[in-house]
Amino acid sequence: MKNELKGIHHVTAITSSAEKNYEFFTNVLGMRLVKKTVNQDDIQTYHTFFADDQGSAGTDMTFFDFPGIPKGRHGTNEISRTSFRVPTDAALEYWQKRFNRLEVQNDGIQTQFGRKSITI
Repeated sequence: MKNELKGIHHVTAITSSAEKNYEFFTNVLGMRLVKKTVNQDDIQTYHTFFADDQGSAGTDMTFFDFPGIPKGRHGTNEISRTSFRVPTDAALEYWQKRFNRLEVQNDGIQTQFGRKSITI
């Protein structure tokens, strides 16, 4: 059986706290830690992988942990946000209520580029 990806396989970012990152992705977003390994370029650094409850291809969000690094500075031509797709408007409303209940700062449901979204 051939797996066909319909988008990006995974996105990798950097965190300054693997613990806080784990708490957010598992307890708030409901993703699953599917792998924890070391950065092959720096074995003192963890590389964590989060995905949906099935570990489906295309759902991976990975992080390199660099404790204590300062907050990034915005530049030009940078990737500044990552999006997760939900199937319905009702699902988007669920996430807004969940973020509010868990006190995750968000801008509410807005329309961007012709699609409804929540920025957190």
